[in-house]
Amino acid sequence: MSVLAVNDINFNSEVNKNATTLVEFGAVWCPPCKVLLPILDELSDEYGERLAVLKVDCEESPVTAGGFGILSMPTVIVFHNGEPVEKLVGLRPKNVYENILAKYTT
Repeated sequence: MSVLAVNDINFNSEVNKNATTLVEFGAVWCPPCKVLLPILDELSDEYGERLAVLKVDCEESPVTAGGFGILSMPTVIVFHNGEPVEKLVGLRPKNVYENILAKYTT
């Protein structure tokens, strides 16, 4: 698995493909977003089929970003069965994401 870039057009279909999906809302120029992407790659590899990891470029997909009230980057939203269940604003250590995912990927 790896981090899949999605946009306004395919966001909903991709979020609904898996029971648990982690979505990073960021931008190419955002330094904390650049730090977060390797962490998301690791999570994608570690969780395998139990987790889809998506990223949304807020500048390229303003409709999706606006729909979830993204005001700061990075923002990570965890979706379970297509519904947002957790929202983290700002860069966090890997274990914070792991603790949240443990609730939804068992």
